[in-house]
Amino acid sequence: MRYIPVVLVALAMLLLAVSLACLGVGAVGIPPGRVFDALASVVAGQGAVPPGDALVVLQVRLPRILTGLLVGAGLATSGAIMQGLFRNPLADPGIVGVSAGAALAAAFVIVVGPRFFGTIPFAALPAGAFCGCLAATLFLYLVATRDGRTAVATMLLAGVACGAFSWALMGFLSYRSSDQQLRDLTFWSLGSLSGSTWTKAAVTAGCILPAALAMPFLARGLNAFTLGEAEAFHLGLPVQRVKAVAILVVAILVGACVAAAGMIGFVGIIVPHTLRILVGADHRLLLPASALLGGTLLTGADAVARTVAAPAELPIGILTAMIGAPFFLWLLLSRRTGPVG
Repeated sequence: MRYIPVVLVALAMLLLAVSLACLGVGAVGIPPGRVFDALASVVAGQGAVPPGDALVVLQVRLPRILTGLLVGAGLATSGAIMQGLFRNPLADPGIVGVSAGAALAAAFVIVVGPRFFGTIPFAALPAGAFCGCLAATLFLYLVATRDGRTAVATMLLAGVACGAFSWALMGFLSYRSSDQQLRDLTFWSLGSLSGSTWTKAAVTAGCILPAALAMPFLARGLNAFTLGEAEAFHLGLPVQRVKAVAILVVAILVGACVAAAGMIGFVGIIVPHTLRILVGADHRLLLPASALLGGTLLTGADAVARTVAAPAELPIGILTAMIGAPFFLWLLLSRRTGPVG
């Protein structure tokens, strides 16, 4: 696998290029030269850049792009982990109801939290989303797995049921919510990066980056899982520990992403499957590559979402669903004629 560093460097350069380009894109366009002047003024500690440009670039778009990079990386990586865990490219946190479980818990905190705490604690939303994601992931795994084998049909149907139940409870919470809470719930259901701040980006990074440290351990385990759990056990792999760590990491990643940006679907299925076609299924490359390409995809999609209907802003969850739904349909149809990836 000598080409792994080359692929990762290429994806990192693509990520950097897209991120820099997106700094100048929005309802207020900023030429590239003035964008670089704003960034250089921070590094040099100088104030030569116009105040309006500095405010837009440094306080609005830069934290938004960083949050988008983290959320895209978290969603894509969690999708790759779930697909390796279930040994099926159809697994995705949004499709199988894991994201809905996280969003339900966050909605519960938004609506019910003020009745107990008055003001919702800052850490309550990420903690609630994490707990909801963990519960949904555990439920899905327990229902779909028997004797070490995962039934794909059962997994998808259980995910549909989990998502439908979560949406029903979210509808009930919407009915019982105030006007402000209803607006917040709309944010969760459609997904958006519009509320990004430096604080939110820092908290999201504090959740996602530590979870990324488990990728080398998970890569070896997920590669062994492609042979089957029994075969992986005979190879000396601690199967139960790998599964437990995988479920925990997915819960942390998806919980942090939902808490930061609401429900954004299909990133976790588009990115890993595309990379499997291009570079293969070795998780030593697939996991970090999914993080890089996922961040690039979501950052670019957010730039489109905030410009296509300017000065209004299209929720990014709508855009990713418009792209991801046909992709998922193609994936389902292609599996009828042969193996995928």
